Amino acid sequence: MVSFARDVLPLFRPEDIEHMAPMDVLLDNYEYMSVPDNARAVHDYLSGAKTPQMPPGGPYWSEQQLKLFSDWISGGCQP
Repeated sequence: MVSFARDVLPLFRPEDIEHMAPMDVLLDNYEYMSVPDNARAVHDYLSGAKTPQMPPGGPYWSEQQLKLFSDWISGGCQP
């Protein structure tokens, strides 16, 4: 089972968290990220399905990182 604290949160760099916070996208906040619509929106930006792709200027997430995040979402956004 994929865990937010153990598996997902460490994928976000401190600068990514700081960059998104003023836009009320709380990448380091489980309560925010566990809302499926929020998590899916973040995934869309990380994957490039929506632009601008996150994180700004890269490096962009690998397919393995995106799959882990997607598995977390489909697994029910476990803490």
